[in-house]
Amino acid sequence: MTESLDGVSVIIPAYKPDEKLLTLVDELTSVGFSDIIVVDDGGGRDFAKIFEDVAERPFCTVLTHELNRGKGAALRTAFTFVDEARRNGKGVVSADADGQHLPEDIKACALKMIETGKVILGSRDFSDPSVPKRSRAGNRITSIVFRLFFGMKVTDTQTGLRAIPYQYLKDVLLAKGERYEYETNALLILKKRSIPFEELKINTVYLDENKSSHFRAVRDSLRIYSMILKYIAASLGSSLLDNLLFLLINLIFDIKGNVLGTFLAYISARTVAALVNYLINKNAVFGKEKSRHAILRYLAVAVPLMLISATFVVWIGKALDVINPYLKTVIKMIVDTILFFASFRIQHQWVFNSADKNKKKD
Repeated sequence: MTESLDGVSVIIPAYKPDEKLLTLVDELTSVGFSDIIVVDDGGGRDFAKIFEDVAERPFCTVLTHELNRGKGAALRTAFTFVDEARRNGKGVVSADADGQHLPEDIKACALKMIETGKVILGSRDFSDPSVPKRSRAGNRITSIVFRLFFGMKVTDTQTGLRAIPYQYLKDVLLAKGERYEYETNALLILKKRSIPFEELKINTVYLDENKSSHFRAVRDSLRIYSMILKYIAASLGSSLLDNLLFLLINLIFDIKGNVLGTFLAYISARTVAALVNYLINKNAVFGKEKSRHAILRYLAVAVPLMLISATFVVWIGKALDVINPYLKTVIKMIVDTILFFASFRIQHQWVFNSADKNKKKD
């Protein structure tokens, strides 16, 4: 017996859509959906007729942004509408308006969500020759970044087909961003709040080399990677300060091969750099963390990492009989680079995780 789709809302953010939106809506009702919410993201008068036609169809609701605010804002508007109206008890499925998501795949994700109680991500096959090279390369890069920085294995990080159980809707609404970066940040919310998810293979559909997409390669990519880019910049800046101080202390006090002197030089330089790094990460990278415990969590991470790094720097320098301060600084830079990814994951997941405050409080 097939599970009923009653209680599942399909959400379609649409900016300047064509007739494919009407076709999609009709097909969704034909496969069993009875609540379809379309968001007109400021398309203007030229596209008003399409949205009027959507509103006249059964089971359809149209929400309107007077001005274009972005895909993330459109999704948030619809999620909030569903949450506040308490329209269902099962969940929502977001899908794109340009025909890339087939009705049977949207239905499959909804049914999988109902069956498992997990967030379901519709995953495209990027080995398919029909996938534009730009899309294939962009997704592979983002997947690698997610694995390295966040410890998340997601093969299709930018999929717009996502089924979200109702109980996790408030969590997803915490994600920041107004445009395409919202979808990336929503995935990170899943990680932060330990929300279960899995991927479901869907058909890979690209029409006219994906020319209908409103994704702006440079600007939107910068938005998507903004947190990581700011973290890298902050890390490079504090690392430069750290290594310069370490080198200067070695030169000024003529430490050379003295193990205790090297260790103290390391601790002194790292302490100053860590304070600078904390302030930057707190205010500019992970968002302003108001919890007074953030500094304690940061120290709980920074101090062990500092001791681990210092121990390896001293041990490697002693084992290789390195007394040249410049070579010792290079060894320190290599060790710190290895610890770089671990530090990011812990800071993102725990130190500056404001989502923890309200976790499981609903």
